[in-house]
Amino acid sequence: MSESTSAFVPSSGATVQAYRFALEPTFDQEVALQSHCGAARFVYNWGRRKILANWDQRIAEASYGLADDELTPWISPSAYGLRKVWNQEKDRIAPWWRENSKEAYASGLAQLAEAFANYTKSKRGARSGPRMSVPRRKKSMRGNLLPLPPVRTVSAKEAVE
Repeated sequence: MSESTSAFVPSSGATVQAYRFALEPTFDQEVALQSHCGAARFVYNWGRRKILANWDQRIAEASYGLADDELTPWISPSAYGLRKVWNQEKDRIAPWWRENSKEAYASGLAQLAEAFANYTKSKRGARSGPRMSVPRRKKSMRGNLLPLPPVRTVSAKEAVE
């Protein structure tokens, strides 16, 4: 079995326990949660389009016989590379970006970077399981929530002991 760098491994003798809570957000909190989820989805889809357009542009330029050093520069599908491009373009493409936490955008770009990394590993045969396709566009879904820090405290349906 291959080791994953993101796998959680408890320390020896530790007990791991998970809790699942049903939330009862206020109307304003629900609006904020939906906005943050929408921001993460927006930046994921924006980054996906940006990477795929960059690949297509480079393929087209190469078909005209341009040398590698004359091609449009690669946009790195890493979280760092995507954030760099996002920070350069966010005021132009999403002037409302300040309405949400920067972590909503970072989360969407980190998910996209992980999706492209999995696609690349799959394409090279370095990932077990069935072959993966290029990351797909994210669609709106209820219940797909981000971490809550920007929303602050949200009451739960049951008392927390």
